[in-house]
Amino acid sequence: MTRMVGIVLISHSRALAEGAAELARAMGVGKAVVEPAGGDPDGGLGTSLDRVERAVATANDGDGVLLLADIGSSVLTAKTFIEDAEDRDPTDAVEAVLADAPLVEGAVAAASMAATGADLTTVQAAAESARDLRKLGPA
Repeated sequence: MTRMVGIVLISHSRALAEGAAELARAMGVGKAVVEPAGGDPDGGLGTSLDRVERAVATANDGDGVLLLADIGSSVLTAKTFIEDAEDRDPTDAVEAVLADAPLVEGAVAAASMAATGADLTTVQAAAESARDLRKLGPA
């Protein structure tokens, strides 16, 4: 079985994270592992480090995990996960990076690239390239 970079989508909204994950999985031709981590622990709007940890554990198969976040505290939650990862037991270590990219467009680009078997750096670059995509063409 081919290992692949996993992707975790961190959003304030569970529905947004799940919907973006559904779209990204489809664009990743069913190969990319995209896990949602949306909402607070009670199912409301917010973020949850526990949800991120569970999603990363599910998405990780050893080739690293790309995190994408929507706004504000979801970015802080992603950064906290990465900082906490540095203190984990090496046997539980997960290479995780946060992409500076729009959530939906970045997830689609990342999933498409991950499905090719690209490494974490290449998948991150694909997600971040989505920042420059124009929807209406040149002004």
